Amino acid sequence: MACMAHPGMAVFELVLALLLGGVGLALLAPRLGVPWPALLALAGAALAFVPGAPVVALDPELALALFVAPVLLDAAYDASPRDLRDNWAPVGGLVLGAVGLTVAAVAVVARWLEPSLPWAAAVALGAIVAPPDAAAATAVLRQVRLPHRTMVILEGESLLNDASALLIYRLAVGAAVGDGVTAWTVPLLALSAVGGVALGTVLARAYLALIARVKDEAPSVVLQFLGTFGVWLLAEALNLSAVLTVVAYAVTLARLAPGRTGARRRRASYAVWDVAVFVLNVLAFILVGLQLRGILARLDGQAGRYAAFAAAVLAAAILVRVAWVMGYYAAMRWKQRRFGRPRARGRPMPPPTVQGGIVVSWCGMRGIVTLAAALALPAGFAGRDLIVFASFCVVLGTLVVQGLTLRPLLIRLALPHDDSVEAEVVLARAEAARAALDALGTVSAGADRDGEARHLLQREYRARLETCARPGGRNADPTGLGALRRRALAAERARLVALRREERIGDDAFHRIEEELDWAEAEVDGSGR
Repeated sequence: MACMAHPGMAVFELVLALLLGGVGLALLAPRLGVPWPALLALAGAALAFVPGAPVVALDPELALALFVAPVLLDAAYDASPRDLRDNWAPVGGLVLGAVGLTVAAVAVVARWLEPSLPWAAAVALGAIVAPPDAAAATAVLRQVRLPHRTMVILEGESLLNDASALLIYRLAVGAAVGDGVTAWTVPLLALSAVGGVALGTVLARAYLALIARVKDEAPSVVLQFLGTFGVWLLAEALNLSAVLTVVAYAVTLARLAPGRTGARRRRASYAVWDVAVFVLNVLAFILVGLQLRGILARLDGQAGRYAAFAAAVLAAAILVRVAWVMGYYAAMRWKQRRFGRPRARGRPMPPPTVQGGIVVSWCGMRGIVTLAAALALPAGFAGRDLIVFASFCVVLGTLVVQGLTLRPLLIRLALPHDDSVEAEVVLARAEAARAALDALGTVSAGADRDGEARHLLQREYRARLETCARPGGRNADPTGLGALRRRALAAERARLVALRREERIGDDAFHRIEEELDWAEAEVDGSGR
């Protein structure tokens, strides 16, 4: 990262202040009922007008690896291949159809308004603003329960549309800087995609073999980040699809890691990754805001032209998605009326509805991927200032227009409740309890010195099975076991604090017991929800 006009310490102090501001906005967002990325976008825009703010330039080759790789891994790790297979048609339509149509529409609009902009640069702009970001939508969707299928479609789209959009982006940027498209381009792209998936799968298995030797949490978490960046950089060095490589790497880890890593390391990892993704989002908006300051300084009376161009690109990005999704959902409803509902795992799939189409079409907020791709444009790229400005305006506009209206829209649509995930949770909880009972075996009075402890555990697992078997009791605690445990844990904590206050125990003993109580409380909360 390079900084002009201000020393490095000033930038460091500014970043710390803005990170603190980002935390404040994230805490304020739930109270306002808006997604925190929308507030970050507004803060980034305001930053461009702060007097004396430094002008910061990020190395273009660093932008995608720094911002996209960890965010992509975080999303891919939580993806469900089973659910994506069940919904491959709508997800594929968004990943290929919606992205391709958005790229084409934005490129045509850009060329119509700015005939001097090369076609390659116009296509690059379309690819930059094409992929929606699920982070902003998820911040709202967590507050309002959606049908599971709708969530799968949105999450699957956000996971895979980066690959299609960034592939077009790479081609357009290469063409703009002099790398032409030849007859070998398509076969090489296919080889890049297949090779990326194969490389990601192999690297995930190699990483797990390495990490098995690391027992401490801190080195383990650091190796996770090094592995993620290393996978991206290696794929780039081999001219493979870095996006698909990271996706395959994350999906393979998600399938294999649970049986090879302990709960303690896993909890530390999840906590650190949540923080890292949040910090990267804040930094991305900060960097774009600081770059906008330099762009605004170079406008020379062209502010109106830039604003009109950005507004047109924003309108094209929103309208194309609405048109594609509503048209696709209408076609799927006609197909199901004509040929019947498709089936997945022996049961019919939920039918597409008008309300579902409206939600999916309106969840098109752009975010960190768009910002990173704009920052990654080379310094001498044709129309770079205009493209970066328009890209940020699309992010800002979609986050504000769609992000601030999504929750009221969801409430007004009153989508039907979908309890398919809750049903699977009950099934998994019951089967796990039965497995535990089988492992504990039967208790013979007086024949086993561990019989009493085993009997207590058996009673607990039978209570869990009874909870799962009660109609409507999947989230309740009819046995009262969870409430009693919470009361007992609260008493333990109070007594532990009193022992330290009375100096009957030191901090080493305090923290060790505190950690044990944290684990016990997490177990109670997890089983009682």
